Amino acid sequence: MIFKRSSRDLEGPMPRFCFILPALAGFCFAALCVGTPACAQLSFTSAVDLAIRNSPRVRMAEAEVERARAGLADAHDVYIPSLLASSGLGYSYGYPIDTPTIFSFQAQSLVFSFSQFDYIRAARAGLQATNYSLQDVRQQVAEDAAITYLALDCAQQRKATMSDQLHYALKLVSIVQDRLDAGQDTDMELTRARRTVIQLRLQQLQMDDEVGTRMDHLLRLIGMYGFTVETVPGSVPEIPLFSTPTNPLPDSPAVLAADATAKSRLEQAFGDSRYVLRPQIGFAAKYSRFSTFNNYQLYYPAIKNNYNAIGAGIQISLPLFDAGHKARARESAAAAISSQQDAVYARQQEAEGRLKQQHGRDELLLQVQLATLDNQLAKQQLDAMLVQLNVGNGNSSGPQMSPKDEQSARIQERQRYLDLLDAQFQLHQIEISLLRQTGQLEPWLKSIADVPEASTQITPAKP
Repeated sequence: MIFKRSSRDLEGPMPRFCFILPALAGFCFAALCVGTPACAQLSFTSAVDLAIRNSPRVRMAEAEVERARAGLADAHDVYIPSLLASSGLGYSYGYPIDTPTIFSFQAQSLVFSFSQFDYIRAARAGLQATNYSLQDVRQQVAEDAAITYLALDCAQQRKATMSDQLHYALKLVSIVQDRLDAGQDTDMELTRARRTVIQLRLQQLQMDDEVGTRMDHLLRLIGMYGFTVETVPGSVPEIPLFSTPTNPLPDSPAVLAADATAKSRLEQAFGDSRYVLRPQIGFAAKYSRFSTFNNYQLYYPAIKNNYNAIGAGIQISLPLFDAGHKARARESAAAAISSQQDAVYARQQEAEGRLKQQHGRDELLLQVQLATLDNQLAKQQLDAMLVQLNVGNGNSSGPQMSPKDEQSARIQERQRYLDLLDAQFQLHQIEISLLRQTGQLEPWLKSIADVPEASTQITPAKP
């Protein structure tokens, strides 16, 4: 099997999130000082930064980087002589069974090996793969925190809107009951009004569960579990609209990590395949201090004149046959092929995901425009109805307007606003995902982190 290496240098500085918000120190200090439960007003950028700082996934990825860096150092350090000191004292009867040494120092290292260069390149590619993986994990955590924050903000706005809806629905029930008592309405209308109230209460309970779930997830992300978080709608920055690029998009860190892993496995397999029938050169040196007691000089007469021994040399070895190493070479070759195909599959999946999200984004743009127009139309209808109720319907040829119609229109207007909030959140969610997949999420987060914002405040929760 023939292995080929590319000359592409995979080493380079790893992009990192560098935004640090001064408000975090005050936030964490106040959070520790205030008794639980507490209500924290948390800004968008603070939530993202705290999530990256406290994420176990990021810490695991950082540990993998350190492990890979140590592996690269280990591959280099085989050329640095290792020093070993040893000593042994004892008594023997008759002919000594070992060299009469009081203490000794020995050093040894590798001087030359055909395979070691490949192992160093494999370790370097492995380090680059972990750097890309760390960058990908950071972006995944940032995306998760951003979408969760937007979801919580949307859920809290929807909850407030549903409270308005329920207020109008209760007023509608009261109006219909009065009309029924006056003989101007039917039991069916009262049943419908009551059904609307029950339906809105059910939706409100479901929304409470959604707010709790979103808040629980966000608190676990930022490492502040045990507090109640309130979003700051004004801190949510404007999300840039994704535009279809004319040039091919760069590969994501996940794909780059897969490529680097494939290169590392390939270098490892190439080094394993060049072990047999290739010379290896090693260096060794040793100093020993001989013993003068226990009658060693009777069997080693030279000790009487010289108690020290020192030696150094070069050892050349030529592996002729090693069945275990040949099997290991086949294993690493198969792992290299698997990693190469894994990189191809990751690139294909990324391209398909980008295309699918771009199409979904185009549909969501139209849904947001449609929901905006529906909300505007509902507001205009409500305004027109309020005008008719205020001036009277004497000169109008249309149907008579009543407070019952007003409450129904208000409920309908609030429902259209809920539809708009839901469509906007779905659009923001897919926009952030596209930003991450196209490599624009980190620059966007860095740009909004430089904008001054109000400091985060924590106040005791209301009983």
